[in-house]
Amino acid sequence: MSPAAVSLALVVASLGQYSNRYNSYGTIKKDELEYQQQNFKQWWGQDLVIKLEELPLEGRVPDFRVPYSGHDYPDQNGGTINALVKYDRAFHGGRMLATEFERQDIGGHRGGGERRGLFGRIRRGGTPGWYGHCNGWTAASIRHAEPQHNVVRNGVTFTPADIKGLLAEMYMYTESEFLGGVDPAINAGTLHLTLTNWLGRGSHPVGMETAIGEVVINYPIFSYKAKVNKLSDRQSEVQMSIRYAVNTPRETDKGPKDFNRLMYFHYSLDTNEAGEIQAGRYYGDSNQIDMLWSPLQPAQGGEEKNKRGNPHMSIKEVLAIWRESVPDDLRKKWLNIDPTEEDRVLPPEDVAATTTAEPPAPATTAAPAEGTAPATAAPAGSPAPAGSTPPSTSPATPTSPATPAAPAPAETPANP
Repeated sequence: MSPAAVSLALVVASLGQYSNRYNSYGTIKKDELEYQQQNFKQWWGQDLVIKLEELPLEGRVPDFRVPYSGHDYPDQNGGTINALVKYDRAFHGGRMLATEFERQDIGGHRGGGERRGLFGRIRRGGTPGWYGHCNGWTAASIRHAEPQHNVVRNGVTFTPADIKGLLAEMYMYTESEFLGGVDPAINAGTLHLTLTNWLGRGSHPVGMETAIGEVVINYPIFSYKAKVNKLSDRQSEVQMSIRYAVNTPRETDKGPKDFNRLMYFHYSLDTNEAGEIQAGRYYGDSNQIDMLWSPLQPAQGGEEKNKRGNPHMSIKEVLAIWRESVPDDLRKKWLNIDPTEEDRVLPPEDVAATTTAEPPAPATTAAPAEGTAPATAAPAGSPAPAGSTPPSTSPATPTSPATPAAPAPAETPANP
């Protein structure tokens, strides 16, 4: 996508946010809160902290864990076909199986057709400029270090740019963990709880779907700062800024450094007698987003957890190529929820030790809502920061989710 097209997409997203602005006051829905409590307990082995005063005012991932800025592979430009052509040469003897699947997938709704699955809501006309693989890039950049070296398979050389394309394709339709957003715009209380627990306590990047309405645009968040002003015993004003990586106009071997943007939120939070967040309301100068999410372990295309995915591309081959492209020491400290066995930071027998951490200490000082996030670690007693190694505060990593189905959001991250 050209820089002009990227700018146009962002303008469309911005217009979508303001034209579909969700201004009503809202209590966090009971089923949404209960689901977030259950999934945090599942993935981290600890309770979701819901007391406002106990939640950290700032959080970020370690520098090595900042998501890379990759391409979003617009459908109008062929999606991930360039990377898949190389894959077919290496693994299918030049038979364009994976390539043709992608070609049909991105072209399924053109000329009055209908795209499969989650893209079926647009049935006529040309391909919208925002259709692409932004969710695939976002998931890949959260779960994987940026590829650094060329890798050769069956005489075909995969560059870091090629490998990023394969990763984006792998995550296009893979399942994700829903972190809130059942309302037209995510409830301000849910936004605060999710970012402060997952990113503030856990130092784990979070995916966000930014646009409200039909347009769907995803990015990975890697830091935030908040300032809380107590208005009364039961109400507080919050100013929060987040930083998120943005997509590049084309895929490159090395993404540009510090290619990110700032987003500002301004909202009030209501608490109960115990100081627990119950409701939120955005002020008129605040941005709003659709939903938050976290990518889960990829599944083979065509199988139960990835029925819409590319069945002609082996995720085991792609992950093996990626592992060979990054240093071992970086991989070994890269902690994700729901890791593959090959990428598990802690051995399975150590997972039981992950439920012993103390809750984080209450935050006592306010951090200014400035653009540049601090390079500090998560508060003492928090779940292990992403990339930390051993201790008893590391998050639990079950291999099969046991939580009930999430409340259905208006959109899902498995959109471009």
